[in-house]
Amino acid sequence: MIERMHLRILREIERQGSLTAAAESLHLTQSALSHTIKRLEQQIGISIWVKEGRKLKLTAAGEMLLTQSKRLLPQLERIDESLTQFATGKQGVLRIGLECHPCFEWLMKIIHPFLIAWQDVDIDVNHAAQFAGLNALLRHEIDLLVTPDPIKRPSLNFEPIKHYEQKLFMHKDNPLAQKEFIEPIDLTGQTLFTYPVGIERLDVFTQFLIPAHCFPKRHKTLEATEMIIQMIQANRGVSAFPSWLEEWMGTDKSIVSRRLGIKGIIKTIYIGIREEDNMHPYISAFIRTALASN
Repeated sequence: MIERMHLRILREIERQGSLTAAAESLHLTQSALSHTIKRLEQQIGISIWVKEGRKLKLTAAGEMLLTQSKRLLPQLERIDESLTQFATGKQGVLRIGLECHPCFEWLMKIIHPFLIAWQDVDIDVNHAAQFAGLNALLRHEIDLLVTPDPIKRPSLNFEPIKHYEQKLFMHKDNPLAQKEFIEPIDLTGQTLFTYPVGIERLDVFTQFLIPAHCFPKRHKTLEATEMIIQMIQANRGVSAFPSWLEEWMGTDKSIVSRRLGIKGIIKTIYIGIREEDNMHPYISAFIRTALASN
């Protein structure tokens, strides 16, 4: 009764915003699209949508099918993709979601040995999953999620992979470089660069500044790690990064790092997977490779 095309039609109408655009996206005529839904309505005896002027409004049944399309279609598309990979002699594609901007530099150290060991598996790193990674994992849009902030769910497992310290990076000529560790009040005279996310997702705010009722002189956001580093190299401000970026910066001696508070801010990177994938060969292998990299 319900076919994949019915679900695809509803998903495309929501994505494209109109029946005409949805038909074009699906390479159908508008009349063929409408006829497909009409036949379904006749079979089930319920309307999927009603027309209000030139617009479509989903009925309760239509809303239910739209919700299911968002859940089921990514899973079916994942199956299609896997079968295609098998047919071409490959084992599949490992789709990784990142919920941590600077984790990309750490992730590159894991990907290289994994690709050597798993010649028939490709890797797709999904930056679109940043800060919506949990939903992407639940909807089968990614296979594993790299995050410093796991959220417990019965259907998900989060494996602790790497402990690290969140530190403040600054130019060597910044007055704060003379300090053994940084106190919250020290940042009230500084420009603080962060990634463009809410401060509730930034440890330098939630675990350091806000508890002390302190805020930086200026707070500026930049998308790329490389751009923030360049601003620090020009002595334009400071930023909080994982301690492993000290190694990534290599021989650059113009930037130094200091502990945030006398005890520091200690964090952990987790890899989250769906419980059903616990025994998946190359997903398990990726996690083992990540653990071995420490």
